[in-house]
Amino acid sequence: MRKGYLGVDIGSISTKAVVVAEDGDIVASAYLWTEGNPIGAVKRVLSEIEGQVAGTDVRVVAVGTTGSARELIGSVLGAQVVKNEITAHAMGTLSMHPDVRTIFEIGGQDSKIIVLRDGVPVDYAMNTLCAAGTGSFLSSQARRLGIPVEEFGDYALRSTRPTKIAGRCTVFAESDLVHKAQIGYAIEDIVAGLCNAIVNNYLNNVGKGKEIEPPIVFQGGVSKNVGVVEAFKRLTGHDVIVDEVGHLMGAVGIALLAKSSGLEGDFDFAVREFEFQTMGDECGGCANNCEVVYVLRDGEFLDGWGARCGTGIERARTASAGR
Repeated sequence: MRKGYLGVDIGSISTKAVVVAEDGDIVASAYLWTEGNPIGAVKRVLSEIEGQVAGTDVRVVAVGTTGSARELIGSVLGAQVVKNEITAHAMGTLSMHPDVRTIFEIGGQDSKIIVLRDGVPVDYAMNTLCAAGTGSFLSSQARRLGIPVEEFGDYALRSTRPTKIAGRCTVFAESDLVHKAQIGYAIEDIVAGLCNAIVNNYLNNVGKGKEIEPPIVFQGGVSKNVGVVEAFKRLTGHDVIVDEVGHLMGAVGIALLAKSSGLEGDFDFAVREFEFQTMGDECGGCANNCEVVYVLRDGEFLDGWGARCGTGIERARTASAGR
């Protein structure tokens, strides 16, 4: 029986999970929409993962969580390791590309860049303030143009004269896109222009001031868009590597971090059968008035965070007992 390590990456748009065996094989993977309910999404993703693991010689002995809801889901799953996305993406990418020097990542709601030298992250930046250039932005523009988002990149590759699109702001980009369509630009030229705008926006915003050197690995859901990939190659002047599992790299990285932690336990997929509820309270114990978030499992206090001291957590525990 081989040991397996479950990695879960919970984002605002999508939830990803993988099981990595002790020999490095990815024996199970799942990708689905979060739909504003991270606990519900994780329950669904666990169901998929359990179905794939069943019948194999792998037993899950440790769990790691990353992403925007990592604390919450880490508590729900009893994770051995909870780390931020930068650390997880760097670890996952290095496991497949030990010589990587730059990581581009564009997800559903945000984007990031990680600069590595000799296998160590030395710089990074994230853009979480504007959705321009992210997966959700691309999906909305595909619907506006009446094109399946899966075909967006193919349209871009057919273009011979990409039009210029103002891509620095979602509102301006949408307005410019509609205007260009109304005055008669070909759809493929508009799509290609949008892909160029996304990459220009990324390089001038997220990548501003960063030393972008090859090898470059591009990951996240938008890396599946060949139009954006080609725009990155053209505008950076370098080849850009895209993995088949690039959209799962955060989950792969956190699974490997769970493995390297040396911490193990008995993980039971039946955890998805429990009823979880999240609550929020202001502590009120001092002038800081910390906002404490806590999670209940079948009505019992499980974990909490957000307080600067232990008082806030104890108040949350007491409050939960009285509900």
